[in-house]
Amino acid sequence: MAYSKRIDIQSFYPMKQLLYLSVQMMLWAVCNDSLAPQSPKANFWPEGKSTAISLSFDDARPSQVDIGTGLFDQYGVKATFFVLTSSVNKRLEAWKKAVANGHEIGNHTEKHPCSGNFEWAKPNALEDYTLNKMKDELVRTNKTLEEVLGVTPQVFAYPCGQTFVGRGVATQSYIPLVAGLFAAGRGWLDEGPNDPTFCDMAQLTGMEMDGKDFDEILPIIENAKKTGHWVVLAGHEVGVSGRQTTRVAMLQKLCEYAQNPANGVWIAPIGTVAKYVQEKRK
Repeated sequence: MAYSKRIDIQSFYPMKQLLYLSVQMMLWAVCNDSLAPQSPKANFWPEGKSTAISLSFDDARPSQVDIGTGLFDQYGVKATFFVLTSSVNKRLEAWKKAVANGHEIGNHTEKHPCSGNFEWAKPNALEDYTLNKMKDELVRTNKTLEEVLGVTPQVFAYPCGQTFVGRGVATQSYIPLVAGLFAAGRGWLDEGPNDPTFCDMAQLTGMEMDGKDFDEILPIIENAKKTGHWVVLAGHEVGVSGRQTTRVAMLQKLCEYAQNPANGVWIAPIGTVAKYVQEKRK
């Protein structure tokens, strides 16, 4: 006798409903992911770049044009030099050549005023400055640099990274003054890089590169690539070694690293990056 088992179609309904629900969830996840807002810095930098680096040097020290600019020119890298008008004349023709080769000249004041707690700074102590006195010096420095180098600085570096004038209850910040005169102002001995979607252009963080090997700088860059931050490095002398000296070997490795497209690094002067950031924010 033939036997025929009756199949209960209703028993398939729970499985069918589960499959339908799974497909719905998958479609929702895909759509939700495509519509979700991206991180503000996800596509902030130029195509193929995930971070920006700016190399900057203070005080117009002779080694910067005796060694530094020639090194950068070999790699096609442009740097920012915050100069003192009293120091530029020591290598005037070399500074003119640096300008002609595309390096950026920034204002670093005329007298390098810092806190009088530094013995050498007592004649130009910030505690004895007023906002008017500081403004006069900044404007005068710009005018002098325009006369001798043919450029009007658009960027500024705070001497010693200090941003105040006066003392006690009369202490005032001169950051607003810098904001009104320049496209960007850079600090010194800061702890981290800049978030391009948030940072205050008048007080960009400047991280020390004096005395550092490339292996010490690389982690800063790699972390900045993950977050999309802008690394502004600051130094003084350029040489093999020594006090307040940015090492040639480090700069060579850094330039080679930055020039490799695979590393996703945009290396450019502070003013160039600042202009890009401002336009991108709009």
